[in-house]
Amino acid sequence: MSEWKLSQALIFTVVIFAASLAVGVVATTSDPSIGENFLSLFKDAVVGGIMGDPAPLLFVKLFLNNLQACLLLFLGGATFGVVSLFILSMNGLIIGSIMELVREEKGMVFIFAAILPHGIFEIPSFILSGALGFLLAKSLYDEWSGNGDAAVEAAHHGLNFIMYVIPLVLLAAFVEAFITPEIIRLVT
Repeated sequence: MSEWKLSQALIFTVVIFAASLAVGVVATTSDPSIGENFLSLFKDAVVGGIMGDPAPLLFVKLFLNNLQACLLLFLGGATFGVVSLFILSMNGLIIGSIMELVREEKGMVFIFAAILPHGIFEIPSFILSGALGFLLAKSLYDEWSGNGDAAVEAAHHGLNFIMYVIPLVLLAAFVEAFITPEIIRLVT
């Protein structure tokens, strides 16, 4: 895999994520009930099962939850990128929508305090997982058209996932469990 292909996949992934994030913000700005529905869903599906846990258990749960999301983004490339695209877009839409709702209620300082500390690790892990998924899709297409070996490429992408994504997810979970709550307390 060339650095050029990885750069293209990263750019594509960032554009899709940013566009879906923007759609979430705009949708919630025009109809706050969209953000309220996403927030309720998020609280029921994710937050309800982890909040209130002691920080070490929260760390483990966050790590496993985020690792699962990253694995689905990466392995979704085996569907020629359809699953990766869907997960990336839906996450961007939901995050953008919830961010806008919370921004209206608590302001930008709160948003930065709640996202930035762990987001500097989590968002790159998410973007890299999506890019690796799209590269996996490309390698399948290349093999299908007789121009590559998808198994060799998949092994290479998998190694990159292990070397780069897993450490980022681990760092993000640690910061989100132990540091982000303290920063939020400082601004509220």
